[in-house]
Amino acid sequence: MLDFIIFRSFFVLILAVAAGYFRPESVPFPVAAGVGAGIALVAIVLERRIARISLKRFFGLASGVTAGLVCAALLSLVLDRLGASTSPTLRLVEVISLVMLAYFGAVIGAEKGEMLNLAAFGEPGGEGEPAKPGQKILDTSVIIDGRIADIADTGFLDGTLVVPQFVLHELQMVADSADSMKRNRGRRGLDVLQRIQKMTNVKVQIVSEDFPQVREVDMKLIELARLYHAKIITNDFNLNKVAHVRGVEVLNINELANSLKPIVLPGELMRVFIQKEGKEYNQGVAYLDDGTMVVVDNARRMISKTLDVTVTSVLQTTAGKMIFGKYDERAAHAMANAASPVGAGAVAAGVERREAAPRREEALGEN
Repeated sequence: MLDFIIFRSFFVLILAVAAGYFRPESVPFPVAAGVGAGIALVAIVLERRIARISLKRFFGLASGVTAGLVCAALLSLVLDRLGASTSPTLRLVEVISLVMLAYFGAVIGAEKGEMLNLAAFGEPGGEGEPAKPGQKILDTSVIIDGRIADIADTGFLDGTLVVPQFVLHELQMVADSADSMKRNRGRRGLDVLQRIQKMTNVKVQIVSEDFPQVREVDMKLIELARLYHAKIITNDFNLNKVAHVRGVEVLNINELANSLKPIVLPGELMRVFIQKEGKEYNQGVAYLDDGTMVVVDNARRMISKTLDVTVTSVLQTTAGKMIFGKYDERAAHAMANAASPVGAGAVAAGVERREAAPRREEALGEN
């Protein structure tokens, strides 16, 4: 910001002094210097606006202005043949046509600039580097979530991770929030981003592309993904839906986590720890290591205990998987008795009694 102020103040000063020095004799120095400073300020405003538009729009605007000026030059040749140099009216028409054609060319060219295909020229991916295939844009929510750092550390992500400046600005605003919870989330996101930047197998690229005409950060991400032909990494459900409608590919961290959960089939045995009571009668609720909820029938009295349950069904929802199981108390007691020394002795004695009964019958028959 300091360099910005110093450089542009120097530019305004030079233009004001030059305008005052080369002023007409009838114009006072302060007036000419003020006009020069005003022109410099207008140039700075235009420069700031042009720097924010996309490269496609800039090419379209430049092409449109060039086409408008060429048409104005051709029209000027016709008007000169008609005597524009001697007729004030034709001279005014020439000036008006020049301004109007240049304006129409700029507006139409900027509007149609998004239809240009810049892939052959190496579309920019930020910081002066050409766009490369495999770019993935990080959303604010996925940076705060933190799981993207673990995924990147495993080496499953290829290409370049793109972080826009407006996402960094949103992270900074969250980190500076008065709410302690939001402030911790923002600082966590900045720490996660710093951790990813330190990874040697991942390339992180900060881009300054912005869309001032778009207010929402989600829509800016979609426009940036369309501009770079990149994918968006997020865990935001709404952004996922809107991006699919706009034709932008999305990599959802939540969908990835759900797909990596272990497959459980009905009839299998699971060992779970009952944590709390279920909503229905005589139900217990347990959770797997990945957060999957397991609802167990006949386990209400077994809270704070580890059980072997039989899977009855698996329900897939948008929030993840739910597993339903059943606890067989009789089978559990039988297995526990068989496993204990006393139970094993009782079982062995029963077997001996069953084997001895036929022998006694045979002895009685012989007698």
